[in-house]
Amino acid sequence: MKKLGIVITDGVGFRNFVMSDFISEAVKQFDKIIIYSGLPESCYQNFNNSKLEIKELAVFKEGKATWAFRKWKEIAHLQKNKSFYGMNDNLVSGYPKNNSVRSLFVKTIYSFTNFINSNSSILLAEKIQFSSFSKDKITKEYIEILKEDKPSHLFFTHQRPPYLAPFLYAAIQTKTPTSTFIFSWDNLASKGRMLGTFDKFLVWSQLMKEELLYFYPNVKNDEVQVVGTPQFEPYVLDKYKSSKENFLAKFGLDSNKKNICYSCADVSIGPNDPIVIKTIAEAIRNNEIEAQVQLLVRTSPAEDDSRFKTIRDEFPEIIWDVPKWILTRENHQESWSQRIPSDEDITNLRSLLENADLSINMCSTMSLDFMLFDKPVINTVFGNLENGLYNDQRFLNYNHYKKVIDGNAVTIAKNKQELIDQINQTFNNPEERKSERKSMIDLQIGKSLQGTSKRIAKTLASFHD
Repeated sequence: MKKLGIVITDGVGFRNFVMSDFISEAVKQFDKIIIYSGLPESCYQNFNNSKLEIKELAVFKEGKATWAFRKWKEIAHLQKNKSFYGMNDNLVSGYPKNNSVRSLFVKTIYSFTNFINSNSSILLAEKIQFSSFSKDKITKEYIEILKEDKPSHLFFTHQRPPYLAPFLYAAIQTKTPTSTFIFSWDNLASKGRMLGTFDKFLVWSQLMKEELLYFYPNVKNDEVQVVGTPQFEPYVLDKYKSSKENFLAKFGLDSNKKNICYSCADVSIGPNDPIVIKTIAEAIRNNEIEAQVQLLVRTSPAEDDSRFKTIRDEFPEIIWDVPKWILTRENHQESWSQRIPSDEDITNLRSLLENADLSINMCSTMSLDFMLFDKPVINTVFGNLENGLYNDQRFLNYNHYKKVIDGNAVTIAKNKQELIDQINQTFNNPEERKSERKSMIDLQIGKSLQGTSKRIAKTLASFHD
């Protein structure tokens, strides 16, 4: 019996693998599907299929020993690869600022991993980390679940959340074959270590495959499959399609004006968002932008819009799209992970991408979303070490984003005047960088959006053969 276990960890995983066509395609390839969910079971009410079962996983909380060895593993991985700017940036930003007992321990790890960071030492740390929770009550519960269910393959839709390490350990103990999907375009070249060692890997593109083989030398070439990503599949699915008339009416937009969309980061990396939004709004008011335009701001799904209250009051003409993501569980250690999107929000986002004339954001994956619709993109990075603003200019050196800049697919605005000039240039020459945008999409997303879910489901089924 071909039985697929799918591990959904958070709201973004839910969006990518539940709100795309993936489940319906996986049902065609397997005799049974079990979703092991880090979200409440109530999130899956729309699925009525005898082949599909939902099991809500108990949440594992790390003990001190587990945390210590995970920290060792992750810091050693960053030390080993600190020649990459993003890795080094995370290494520097993660260095403790005080001398608490925990901070002194982390500083000690920094010291010895500066010299001892070989692949074998990292795998040793992982082995001890896994051993530290092997007798935990929840780990034992996970092992019993897999012994009872006997999935023929276990697919992790995210390779990083450390609280899933015991579930991976349970798979190893029960000899259940595993695979994982590399979650985002920046994960390999700038983030810490994966949660553990998997048997197979699904990646977006050939570029991502090369990164995976470089950063994880124990992974073999034939263990990695290029499948594209379901992150963007809703943009070609009929169920999320909407007319331009509906879009204009919904947001009260003027059909005679061009649409500028500013998409926000979350507050942790987007504290300059209000400054940029105000810059654009003032430029529109002062007629510094030559075209007739209106500004629509989309906030981050990871937070509400409360930090923008002042600017909303000051500029009532700005139109706001606050993503309709539903909080499914209170009092969770990572509450942002428990927010899932509504169908309405995905429809709104697709309409926005189709009908905007210009995207402005701070080095976000949203740059790719807009490029998929052949829309010009300006990246604003107003902060540096000298001017007192949050230093977002450092992200220009991150390996994944450097490729976007070097590929000439976007323009970079480091201050107000550059931004205004680039907005005017874009409206005067909207076809500029068209071929560069297409090349960037081909580089970052290795397969067509059409049939992404079917491709992933078939690839997973092939692991069973």
